[in-house]
Amino acid sequence: MANASRPAEGPLSDLRVLDLSNGPVGGITTMVLSDFGADVVKVERPGGDPFRFMPNAPMWLRGKRSIELDLKREVERHRLYELVKTVDVVVSSFRGHAAVDLGCDYDVLAYRNPGIVYCNISGFGPYGPYVGYPGYEGVVAAKSGRMQLFSGLAQREGPGFAALQAGSHAASQAAISGILAALIARDRLGFGQYLETSILQGMLPYDLGGLLRNQLAQRDPVAFGPDPLTAAERMPTLNYHPVQAKDGRWIQLGNLLQHLFDNFLTAADLLDVYADERHQGAPATWAPEDREAFRDRILERMREKTADEWMAIFQENGGVAAHTFQSTQDALQDPDLVVNGHVIEVDDPTRHMKMGASVMETVLGLVGRKDEIPTKMQQLGPLARLTETPAQPGEQAPAVGQHTFEVLEDERQGFEVSVRETGTPRAALEGVTVLEFATIIATPLGASVLADLGARVIKVEPIGGDPYRGMGGGIGATKTNAGKESIAVDLKSEEGQAVVRRLIERADAIIHNYRPGVPERLGIGYEQAKAIKPDIIYVSANGYGPDGPSAHRPATHPIPGAALGGAGWQAGEGFPPPEIGTIEETREAARRLSRANEVNPDPNTAMVIAASTMLALYARHRHGIGQQVFVDMLGANAYANADDFIGYEDKEERPGVDADLYGTGPLYRLYRCSEGWVFLGVVLDKEWTQLCLRIGSPELAMDPRFDTREGRRENGEQLAKLLADLFETETADYWERHLGIAGLGCVRADGPWPGNFWLEDPHAKVAELVTRVDHARWGDYLRWGPVVKLHRTPAPLKGAALGGEHTDAILAELGFDDADVARLRESGVVWSEVVEGAGRDN
Repeated sequence: MANASRPAEGPLSDLRVLDLSNGPVGGITTMVLSDFGADVVKVERPGGDPFRFMPNAPMWLRGKRSIELDLKREVERHRLYELVKTVDVVVSSFRGHAAVDLGCDYDVLAYRNPGIVYCNISGFGPYGPYVGYPGYEGVVAAKSGRMQLFSGLAQREGPGFAALQAGSHAASQAAISGILAALIARDRLGFGQYLETSILQGMLPYDLGGLLRNQLAQRDPVAFGPDPLTAAERMPTLNYHPVQAKDGRWIQLGNLLQHLFDNFLTAADLLDVYADERHQGAPATWAPEDREAFRDRILERMREKTADEWMAIFQENGGVAAHTFQSTQDALQDPDLVVNGHVIEVDDPTRHMKMGASVMETVLGLVGRKDEIPTKMQQLGPLARLTETPAQPGEQAPAVGQHTFEVLEDERQGFEVSVRETGTPRAALEGVTVLEFATIIATPLGASVLADLGARVIKVEPIGGDPYRGMGGGIGATKTNAGKESIAVDLKSEEGQAVVRRLIERADAIIHNYRPGVPERLGIGYEQAKAIKPDIIYVSANGYGPDGPSAHRPATHPIPGAALGGAGWQAGEGFPPPEIGTIEETREAARRLSRANEVNPDPNTAMVIAASTMLALYARHRHGIGQQVFVDMLGANAYANADDFIGYEDKEERPGVDADLYGTGPLYRLYRCSEGWVFLGVVLDKEWTQLCLRIGSPELAMDPRFDTREGRRENGEQLAKLLADLFETETADYWERHLGIAGLGCVRADGPWPGNFWLEDPHAKVAELVTRVDHARWGDYLRWGPVVKLHRTPAPLKGAALGGEHTDAILAELGFDDADVARLRESGVVWSEVVEGAGRDN
């Protein structure tokens, strides 16, 4: 580790990154690296990145230098080869053999600079039958079964369009984590390595239980039948209910745990429900008719006040998880997002307001600088708040090739390669110890990503274990606790805190998801931890962040789903409905909103927690600096909604999802075939031309209604009708073969659901997306593979720990003898989960 010194220009200021990627997935990856100080050089083809037309391009291009190279020309490739000698990281987004064809694959570039960390982000990965398919979120979501999760949401047959770009978000965050882990390993090894992630790998965190449930169902179909949470007609649980207020606005409730639900009942003056003997215990245990009657009572009660009035009551209570539904554009003004730095305002150099200029002066371009005022643009803020090495986001998105001569003439010494570690390389994060004080999904899942990179993650659980272990038969908890050790300790006791102090002495990082003030009461606040371990990395990951009006309030996954616009977008056109309808109409609207507000905000947050922790670990590794890091669910989900989390004058609106959940336009939607369904994903002009040729209708490409992107949007209904008639002439499998062979995005969308896709699909098998591990309760099973693969320093993947499974072993490591352990157990200071019939496994 380096001596402690705060870098003046960000924790990554010692890095140069070569960005060979196209589009927003690699663009967000390198934007974050640039925000935290890296010198990012974007290599653009002649004419520029083909996705510069996207409304959020000014954001993911910010802070970078652009050079223009035609890599099909040998002389231009040699310029790239000279440049690569000066860089530390290469980020690309090639599919198939494109990198080899252009002479810029890892082997070729690493020959010039063995020190590079080369990360490729593709749609489907480097191996398998789908490698040639374009890497669009919709194409991957359809093929991997994610669109099946939304079947029935619109009450029609077939899969439903998956709106949020979940896999893309996870892939970009996985790339950040993998790159930083590989850079830490590089200093130990003396050379770089190749790593890969994909949008398909990015889908893995979102399948919280399907993969395991399907395996268990093969053993016991009665005990492990279909997941009830995927039932098309299911109503929301009372804890997680969308409700409509007096003024027509909708509020999402998110009171998962019983004490939070009781807080809501108190705030809504409904606590008298427990006076009725039919309503004892959790609502899930009530008779169905009693539960439905109380559902109607809740819906009626919420109509008695406006949304603002209810939110003021919930804010004052402080213990109710609730937020109004709003669009992503609305979220740019949300006080919690703004105060916590998730919205930054920058000058837009490409747009100016003209002041005092005549029409003729404007037309002739005679307006001087004194008459121009740059238009302000709102963009995503930094990924996380690193208190000692903060981000410094760049403002201006470069013009294509703006820095070509400057960069090519710049001399910089690259990484000095040497063999520093012999033998079999260790995992990238081997030797890093992370303490996790967290429950439920988001933060535990984020910590498991670090375990998959080789960190030792010790989960410190309350007596009785993480409450998530008792939900859904513990299937989801098997995912969120993979690769960890577990010790269960009573942090409210002095002896329990003494145990934890010994753990902190040996730790490199702490991650928790408590609300402000709670860690201090438990003896694990930042200042308390820092006093024990001065260079500790301390990551606080909660709902709303440390500042702002809701800092003290709880949040669960539906809250950012509603607050950031993802749930309303997924629900489709007309939702949430502003009109006050009958109770039956309100129930149906609530069902649809609840199904739309699925679990993605938790994995969205998990991936940001992992990447943010890696930023701090890298800063500690290079600069010797420990620090406090703040991550919150709202900010993390702003990144998951990055396609629309940007505001400026005349910005193109986010394309809406139609009411039947087919998609966002004629060339990005689901189509029924003579048998089955396909998803068509055609984005670029050249793909539209290829599609017309492939279907035998070249005249369509020249039709004035459809020969431009704007024309295809304006005449979308006509084009959709033409394509709908076409697709119904053949089967889904035919269209996937016929169009896929030409590299077009057209895939069957009604295949296996995600859990079965990972187990059965031939591409998933070739790509090794699952791996076999062991579990104390479930025995031998297949778990998901890593979200990012490091080829030189992979970590062995492990199964999940039971609650307190390693309590005795960890206590012994900390210096407690057998008598001490027995006494701590007898007094209830420590605990372990017991597997029925198997005894206790410590």
